[in-house]
Amino acid sequence: MDDGSDKPIAYTSRTLTSAEKNYSVLEKESLAIIFGIKKFHQYLYGHPVTIITDHKPLIGLFREDKPIPTMAASRIQRWALTLAAYEYTIVYKEGSLNGNADGLSRLPLKTNIEKTPTPGDTILLIEHLATTPVDAKQIQKWTRKDTILSMVLRYILNGWPSKCPNEEIRPYHSRKNELSSQDGCILWGGRVIIPQPGREAMLNELHQGHPGITRMKSLARSYIWWPGMDNDLELTVVNCYSCQENRKLPAEAPLHPWEYPSHPWSRIHIDFAGPFMNKSFLIMVDAYSKWIDIHVMNSTTSEATIAKLQQTFATHGLCDLIISDNGAAFTSKEFADYVKSNGIEHRTSAPWHPASNGCAERAVQSFKEGMKKIKEGTIQEKLNRFLFNYRITPQTTTGLAPSELLMKRKLKSRLDLVFPNIEKRVQERQQKQKHYHDKKSVNRQINVGQGVFARNFAIGSKIKWIPGEVIKQSGPLSFHIKLQDGRVIRRHIDHIRVRNFDCTNNENEEKCDNDSDLFEPEITIPISTPETEQPQIEKTSNMTEQMEPRYPKRIRKEPSHLKDFGYDVSNPKTGDLVAAPFENDTSWYRAKVMGVEGATLDLLYVDYGDSGYLPSNKVQRLRSEFEALPFQAIECNLAHVKPVGK
Repeated sequence: MDDGSDKPIAYTSRTLTSAEKNYSVLEKESLAIIFGIKKFHQYLYGHPVTIITDHKPLIGLFREDKPIPTMAASRIQRWALTLAAYEYTIVYKEGSLNGNADGLSRLPLKTNIEKTPTPGDTILLIEHLATTPVDAKQIQKWTRKDTILSMVLRYILNGWPSKCPNEEIRPYHSRKNELSSQDGCILWGGRVIIPQPGREAMLNELHQGHPGITRMKSLARSYIWWPGMDNDLELTVVNCYSCQENRKLPAEAPLHPWEYPSHPWSRIHIDFAGPFMNKSFLIMVDAYSKWIDIHVMNSTTSEATIAKLQQTFATHGLCDLIISDNGAAFTSKEFADYVKSNGIEHRTSAPWHPASNGCAERAVQSFKEGMKKIKEGTIQEKLNRFLFNYRITPQTTTGLAPSELLMKRKLKSRLDLVFPNIEKRVQERQQKQKHYHDKKSVNRQINVGQGVFARNFAIGSKIKWIPGEVIKQSGPLSFHIKLQDGRVIRRHIDHIRVRNFDCTNNENEEKCDNDSDLFEPEITIPISTPETEQPQIEKTSNMTEQMEPRYPKRIRKEPSHLKDFGYDVSNPKTGDLVAAPFENDTSWYRAKVMGVEGATLDLLYVDYGDSGYLPSNKVQRLRSEFEALPFQAIECNLAHVKPVGK
C-alpha cells in the first residue's frame, strides 16, 4: 500500500514434487518466484510488479537491469527468460520481516503431490475441445493407439533419449523440452497434438466459413498442431471449390509496354470518355508525340466515330495502326470496313482489361481532371483551353511538348511574350546608327547611264577623280562604272560625283592601274552595241605597272610592333581582324573580315575604341565577342585596310 503496509489479496502454495525436492536452495527459491508469477499471470502480465524475496542471491541473478549469467544452469536461464516477459522489480527482504510468506513455507501439506497442478489456460483449452466434433477423450484414445504418438507420450513421461530414435520422431524430438502431457493428450506449449484419425475433422472444423490460408493458420496455431499442419491447411483452401470460385485476382503479370513508333501519327489509341458533363467525348492519342485530339460526340455510333476520324485524318493524314477497346462502335462491321478500305490495321485490347489500352485510358483521366479544374467558359471553351495547354507542355515520357514532336515546331503562347525580341532590338540599333549617320549625309540619286566622276585609288596618282558612266546598280549604294578606256569598276555612292559636262577628249585622264576592283572577276559586264565591240578588262599582268612619281618618295618602314602578329594584308581571309577607317572618319578601327570579293572586303566593325592596334591577347577576346555585336557589315576597299592580327 502507499503507507508501506501489506494487504494480502490472494494466497497460493503447493508441495514440491520428488524431483523438485532435489533442487538446490537457489533453485527452490527461484521456483517459488516462477510458481507465483505463473499462478497470478492474468493479474500481473502487462502491469508493473514488485517481487519480494528473502534469498539475497536472487537479486543479482534475476535483477531486471542485468543480463542472464552465461554460466547459469539451463533451468535458471529458462526461468530468467520467463521473467523477462514481465515488468518486474525484485527487492530483498529479511526472512524475519517476511513472515507472511515464510510462515506458509513452514506449514507444508502432509500429502505428496503426484503431479503439478494444471494451468488454467490448459484447462480452458481442453474444455473447448470437448465441445468440438473431435473431443479430448477421442484424442486420448487416438494417441494411445497411434504408434508414433504413443512412443512420444512414453518419452515425455519417462525421459527422452539423447539421440533421436527414428525420423518419424524427429519433429517431436526437436521440441522435447516444450512437450507435455495432460490426461493422455500430448501438448506442445498450449496446443494439442492431433493424431492422424482426427486431422481431417479438425481441418473441416477450421475451414467453417471458408477463411483464407492466413486466417486458418492463425486460428489453428491457437489450438492444435501436428507435423506438416501448415501444408495441410494450404491444401484444404486450394482444393476448396467455393474458395477458388470466389477468390481475388492473381498478382499482376509483368508489364509489357507497347513498342515506340518510328515516326509521328503512326499508331493512335482511341477511346470514349463519358458520359462526362452530360456529353460524350472521342479521345485520340498519338503514341509517338502524345498529341491528343478530343471531339465532342452527340452519339457514340460507328457512323459518328468514323466521321470524327475522317475529320482528324484530314489534318494529320492516315495512321498505320489504331488501338481501341472492344466497344460496339469499334467492333462493328462498318468500322472494320472503313479501316480496311484505308489500309489501317485495327487491334483491340483484351476484354475488361483497360491497361492494355493504357495510353488512351491515361489521356481520359488527364482530360477529366483538367476539365474539372477549369471553371469558366462553355464546354468547348474549356476543351480548347485544356488541349492548348496540354499540347505545349513537355511530357515526362518524351521530355518534349507534343507539338514539337508532331509539328516539328513550338506553338506560340502568351508565355513567349516574356522573351526579348532580338530582331527588333537589332533593327532599333541599326535605325539609331542610321539616324546619327544621316545627320551629316546627303541623299543623292544616281541613275544608270548618267555621267559621273569616280574616286581614283591608284597609288601615286595625283588625279583623285576620273570620268565614267554608270552602267549598272549592283546594290542599294553600289554602282558599276564604265571608264572611257572601256574598263569597268565598282564604286560606293560615297566615292561617286555627278558629272555635268563631257570629258571625252580629256587628255589628263590617268589609268586606274592599281584599282582593286579590276581584279574582281564578277564585274566583267558585257556591254554590246551594234556599232562597237564589247570592252574587255585588261589582265592583271598588264595592270601592274606603276606610274613614275614626279617627286621622290620617303621610305616607309613597317612598325616593329606589327611583326609579331602581322600578316599579308594583300591576301586577307574570312575571319581575319584588320584596321580600317569607318566612313569619313580618319581614325582606325578594328574590324573582322566577313567576306572577300576580289579587292572588296565586307567588314564587321568590332571595336569603336581609340585608334591604334590591338595586342595579341585582346585580339583573342574580340574574336569571341564580335558575333554578339549587332553591327552591319560594310564594304571597304583592300587598299584602305591595315593588318592587326588573326
